[in-house]
Amino acid sequence: MNLQKYVSEILDDLKENKMEALMRYSKKFDDYDGSILVAEYEYEVINSIPDEDKKIIDETIERIKRYHEKEVLKDMMYKNNNSLFGLVKRPIRRVGLYIPGGKPLPSTVMMTAIPAIIAGVKEIVLVSSPKDGKINEYILYIAEKLEIKEIYKVGGIQAIAAMTYGIGMKRVDKIFGPGNKFVNEAKRQVFGDVGIDSLAGPSEICVIADENANPEYILNDLLSQKEHGEDSKAWLVTNSKKIYDSIKSEDVIKYLENDLEKCAERANEIAPEHLEIMTENPEYLLSLIYNAGAVYLGNYTPVPSADYFIGTNHVLPTGNSARFGSVLSVFDFMRVMSVAKMDKEDYMNNRKLGLRLAEIENMPQHRKSMEVRE
Repeated sequence: MNLQKYVSEILDDLKENKMEALMRYSKKFDDYDGSILVAEYEYEVINSIPDEDKKIIDETIERIKRYHEKEVLKDMMYKNNNSLFGLVKRPIRRVGLYIPGGKPLPSTVMMTAIPAIIAGVKEIVLVSSPKDGKINEYILYIAEKLEIKEIYKVGGIQAIAAMTYGIGMKRVDKIFGPGNKFVNEAKRQVFGDVGIDSLAGPSEICVIADENANPEYILNDLLSQKEHGEDSKAWLVTNSKKIYDSIKSEDVIKYLENDLEKCAERANEIAPEHLEIMTENPEYLLSLIYNAGAVYLGNYTPVPSADYFIGTNHVLPTGNSARFGSVLSVFDFMRVMSVAKMDKEDYMNNRKLGLRLAEIENMPQHRKSMEVRE
């Protein structure tokens, strides 16, 4: 299959035939042809969730909130003489959250919605593939807890098209959330018509370990990310022959380096989504790490703890994109605008800079725009 062509043809069909095409693909891929907007009565399924599970989710929400509230930045404005310059931040007005429904990931609702809410986003749309015509009860509970009112039973390529082009809903400004290769390719192709968070690939984990590390911890941490799929990747980087030999899984790519500094260099080359550092002095190695989506230090910060309850975000760059990409944060749900107000005296004293640059670039009307002001 030519993935790019396959997705492109479906997107074109959806763009042209809108709701008719959306329902056709929903029936084909999700065996669902009913109303896509979740009705009020459908929230009754939340009652089936054990109270203890609700308490766990509630506490996790609070932990994630506390962490992300620290990310909020103030506007940055300064004066120069009587002129004013700076940056002001504004939340994105409407965002769409893609939450996988085939294998439901309720934690992704928390990880995407909470920073959006803290950023001040007013309109949040959630889409997820229905199973037997229903949205997962845990997804609905978290959405209700976070006061997300607009939830749609639609997934796959058709969900990306619906959010991008406004099919069955008002279009969004930016799409967040992981999906399979079809969703990923759809996000890639609609970028420009809509913003996207990233192109999430298979899950990745790298562990840097020295001879003091616990092999049982290492092996189970490495295998934890393989649980996301056969194409997930796991690397061990160590300066210890004992640790190297103790990890025998064929699912793990292993590197034996001369020293920990070389281990850090190797990790930077890999640029993994998740990087665990299990060494005697992990803080030292952190100072040498430049390329990783997230770094977890010590024996008691396994990646799954960050996936669920630590509070740090688990939406991370993959596929070597940690060289230039970052963890999802409140910043991703905001725009920053530059602001300037020049005082007349300041303008007149510095106008010569712009006049000459306009001449160099052969932009006579640019020069005229500045020149007419006296």
